[in-house]
Amino acid sequence: MNELRMGIVGAGIWGETHASIYNEHPFAQTVAICDKDKAKAEALAAKFGIKEVYTDYKEMAEKSSCDAIAIVTPDFLHADIAIACANAKKDLLIEKPLATTRDDVYNMMEAFEKNGVRAMVDLHNRWNPTVNTAKQSIDAGNLGTPYSAYGRLNDIKWVATDMLSWAAKSSILWFLGSHCLDTLRWLMGSEVERVYAVSREGVLKKLGVDVPDMYLTTIEFKNGGIAQMENGWITPNANTCINDIKFTVLGTDGMINIDCSSHNMIQEVTDKKVTTPDIIVRNRVDGKVKGFAYESIRSFVDRLIDGKPFLVSTEDAANTSLALLAVLESAEKREPVVVKY
Repeated sequence: MNELRMGIVGAGIWGETHASIYNEHPFAQTVAICDKDKAKAEALAAKFGIKEVYTDYKEMAEKSSCDAIAIVTPDFLHADIAIACANAKKDLLIEKPLATTRDDVYNMMEAFEKNGVRAMVDLHNRWNPTVNTAKQSIDAGNLGTPYSAYGRLNDIKWVATDMLSWAAKSSILWFLGSHCLDTLRWLMGSEVERVYAVSREGVLKKLGVDVPDMYLTTIEFKNGGIAQMENGWITPNANTCINDIKFTVLGTDGMINIDCSSHNMIQEVTDKKVTTPDIIVRNRVDGKVKGFAYESIRSFVDRLIDGKPFLVSTEDAANTSLALLAVLESAEKREPVVVKY
């Protein structure tokens, strides 16, 4: 393949990000955009010179000249779109998580296999320089055997109250917990055996968003490792960083600590506020996107062109979703739940 022709379903902020990255890539271009809001799709098409505009994803999957399609919609809408695109023999990049129900996970995996399409879910923390460096160190044996871990991935309230119009239809577990759990699975080198989770609600409900505020989860891995995971949507809006990203891995011979949000690399201070500029997740250099949240999208294009395996397999994405469903069940029952694969 000399050039990858991309289609995008979802003309929101992140859909625009996808279009920008594909058009920056020397061997890719965006050729089709689909959104049920035709005006949004047309506006994005005009901005990036996209020739094909659709309001029906099934029509785009069947008629578009694209080689692959990026699904950039709310998490609970992924399954039907992905299956229709797979049936049209389009390779897929799906924003996290893969799906939010067990049936959707299985049906999507079946569609990928039946149609022989390549699919990747954008669990982009594997491209995080700190996480990836930690993984390299663990794989090199520098920490001995991974023994326990801690993962924390939280957002400020604004994300649930203002940024996401559909927050009440999702969960912090799907929005950030998917990244957090995939990271812990990857670093610990094992699948999740059992979880015990508790949740708390009230803060966001008072702000008009009917969704739990946070989850605390104890994780037991099949290789004997244990971990604690924290995911919340109620960090104060005045926090110096939108995200709160922290991980620790304790091995039998060493330990690694990661702090991507409260780092001391750069800080901006005025009379009104203190800000930690984002130089890791979504930053720009010379007008081009460089953060790891962009690098994963770029990597999808690279791997389709060179044919090498994706850094995130469909099995990785499926197992992350299935484990998160167990977390949700555990939080509701207030008892440990074994993950069903």
